[in-house]
Amino acid sequence: MLNLLKNHPFAVEAFFEKSIVLTFAVPKEQAIDLLPECLSPDIFDDKWAFIAVAMVQTKHLRPKGFPKWMGYNFFLVGYRVFVRYINNVGKRLRGLYILKSETDNIKMEFLGNIFTHYNYTSTDIIQKTEINKTSITSHQSDFHIEFHKSVHLEVPLPANSPFANWKEARRFAGPLPFTFTYNKPTNKVLIIEGVRQHWQPTPLQVSNYHISFLNRLNINKSILANSFIVENTPYYWKKGKTELWKS
Repeated sequence: MLNLLKNHPFAVEAFFEKSIVLTFAVPKEQAIDLLPECLSPDIFDDKWAFIAVAMVQTKHLRPKGFPKWMGYNFFLVGYRVFVRYINNVGKRLRGLYILKSETDNIKMEFLGNIFTHYNYTSTDIIQKTEINKTSITSHQSDFHIEFHKSVHLEVPLPANSPFANWKEARRFAGPLPFTFTYNKPTNKVLIIEGVRQHWQPTPLQVSNYHISFLNRLNINKSILANSFIVENTPYYWKKGKTELWKS
């Protein structure tokens, strides 16, 4: 019964006040070790795979169609790998594989671990904004990010980014249409489709970051490849679908 609940048994909706995503390029060989056998990393330039750190201020998360007052407000930090999957009819799907999720809401941790496979833990989140500089810090999770948002100045790509321009970088900004989970004992893949509105990413200039979770993945080389912010976005996830993986 618990496994059925974890398979996203009903549609869910929310409102993203802001979604900040930092995407890191890693050697494709190292990303493979992070994924179940049914998924492959989404590759750029035949060399790079990508891990995204998404920080989302979320409001009114609830079953789709329920009134807003029944929803949960929380801050989410999600660690995801950009992946590809070929379904049973041969269609190539592009999406994300969740490594870990963190939230500042204990109830959300509890419910998230009942209704998803996303490995929620609760943590502290401290946000500070001074003029156009914002910092997000968690002492418990040992991460700190500082960034600048400017609507007037052209933001340069991060140093050593594998992308030649922001148009290339936008392909790996997230979120992607699908999220995947693999149940190895049953050999089944859970596919969840997200639907978004008003998704207009704005480049951010990241001045400083330290993300302990990335260090724990034992990746020898990670490069900040892009960083975007999206604000005021309605979003919902369709009911999850499962299929038997045919290797």
